[in-house]
Amino acid sequence: MAVRVLFDVHVMKSTIQRARWGVLPVALAAAAACLPAAAQTQSLAETVVVATRTEQPLTDVVADVSIIDRERIEASGAAGLADVLAQLPGIEIARNGGVGGTTSVFIRGAETRFVAVFIDGVRVDSQSTGGAAWNALPLAHIDRIEVVRGPLASVYGSDALGGVVQIFTRAGEQGWQPSIDVGAGSHGTRRLGASVRGAQGPWSLALGVQRELSDGFNVQPAANPDRDGHRARSAHMRLGWTPAAGHTLSLSALDSRMEAQYDGYMSTADDWATQDVRTVGVTWDARWSDVYTSRVALGRGTDRYSTRPSPYQTNTEVSTYLWQHQWLQGPHRVQLGLERREDRLLNASTTPNRTQRSQDAVALGYGWAERGHALQVNVRHDDDSEFGGQTTASVGAAWSPGPGWRLRANAGTAFRAPTLFQRFSIYGVPSLQPETSRNIELGAQWRTGVHHVGATWYRNRVRDLIQYVPGPGPCVNGSGTWAGCYDNVGWATLRGWTLEGGTQMAGVRLTGSLDLADPRNDLTGKRLARRAARHATLRAETTAAPVRWGVEWRLVGQRWDDAANTKRLGGYGLVNVSLRGALARDWQWLARVDNLGGQAYETARGYATGGRSVFVGVQWTPAPSN
Repeated sequence: MAVRVLFDVHVMKSTIQRARWGVLPVALAAAAACLPAAAQTQSLAETVVVATRTEQPLTDVVADVSIIDRERIEASGAAGLADVLAQLPGIEIARNGGVGGTTSVFIRGAETRFVAVFIDGVRVDSQSTGGAAWNALPLAHIDRIEVVRGPLASVYGSDALGGVVQIFTRAGEQGWQPSIDVGAGSHGTRRLGASVRGAQGPWSLALGVQRELSDGFNVQPAANPDRDGHRARSAHMRLGWTPAAGHTLSLSALDSRMEAQYDGYMSTADDWATQDVRTVGVTWDARWSDVYTSRVALGRGTDRYSTRPSPYQTNTEVSTYLWQHQWLQGPHRVQLGLERREDRLLNASTTPNRTQRSQDAVALGYGWAERGHALQVNVRHDDDSEFGGQTTASVGAAWSPGPGWRLRANAGTAFRAPTLFQRFSIYGVPSLQPETSRNIELGAQWRTGVHHVGATWYRNRVRDLIQYVPGPGPCVNGSGTWAGCYDNVGWATLRGWTLEGGTQMAGVRLTGSLDLADPRNDLTGKRLARRAARHATLRAETTAAPVRWGVEWRLVGQRWDDAANTKRLGGYGLVNVSLRGALARDWQWLARVDNLGGQAYETARGYATGGRSVFVGVQWTPAPSN
């Protein structure tokens, strides 16, 4: 069965590579009608946090949400977090070379700085480039990922203009369980990790460490002809204490470093870029009664980027303080949140007297869910120390017109405040205004048993879009006149369709999605850089004892590498294969082949990808002991 499905995927890949993209939407839309989205295999009884910042049943959520659990992360065998996210509907990635290179994640065409990212509730952001450093967020310590596609600033404030990604690290569970995994693969890649998780009485603890080395490949063939590898190390800790029923105090910390070689401009030196991401958070969850719960959370996320031998360094600290309340009464849910955010930037190119700012916010939410119908309304007011008040709101509704059917509609506003670097560096313009957006979306789903189909239409209009532009013009500031700077240049519209669906046949679970997108600069009429008009995923998984295997096919259309749409990035299709099985008692083996066909392609112009690559590993995980 595995050989037959693998053969079918190869035939499909060859056929599609010969086809024109103009007719592919029809064919793939038909295929999507019988293929589920990768993250839709979860039970409807699951709960999620990302949609409202408090736990609620998935069936009550009106936002467009996907969930990736630990089992799916391990089954994917993916090398990086961005590769896992790219399996979801509505998400594309771009990377400057290998796994350690600068990585961008686009949700419905919204770039990295428009995606709010949290690790165990701690916000991660850069006040230099804007957005999270995806290449430095390690998969080894992640237990669960929740993703919202679409703006959610009415819940999370600035940054959540295109979507939200909540990452939860592994936690202690009843019984103590150690784990060790080791692996090796192409490009001289070596990986070693260890962890222990457990709980005893009111205490729970999870600890984990991982180290990865890779000799890499030549990332920029036209530049320095050397191999560009990476060195990564990470550690995480999560401690929980439940002194009384309904009250839990937790402490979480993550420390991750990615050191990656790169080819500097006109340089033959051995250039290295180092990305450090650290988070620490303390949370007190309290259930005071069957009706009222509260949460107090303190967190700090640090993002530090530096290069050598050419010296450059930028360091962002984001501190947040949250006090959240929730009242439940039958089908009604009322929420009140008070939050303070403090940003600090240390950068050699930033004026020393403007390196920090703060935002104070109050957020209100009301939810109602009963007999398959749901309503969610949120309003938030942020008082920015630089820009004053910013009010955002969202309203969403879902209803079930018949068995298995669910229709939903959402509308909302969002904003992203300019980074401190965009305003106060030598390339900055202090008069920059926040980027804002208005979003509407409609969705329909049908589910019965193992079968599922769905479609979502969205339109997100962004105004006061910030881009780097040639000078002098507005680029004359207190530090002098420069060749270029940041400026509010106009409007962009992110619109498109996402189709998903699925079934299970002969023990094979099929998952897939098709995105038809049009992310465009409204002033120039040009498509936004590095975003495809069409992209699709397809995955087949089954267990043919004693091996669990999966075949993933990814198809991405033509993109442009620049805003002027003059530098073309060709489309590509990839086939990735993952296998996993038992080696002996308490031992498992895993193997993954990426880019099985060895296709040459680029996600960023001038940056090569690794070609066909293989990774093989073993994992020792004995049964939990009390």
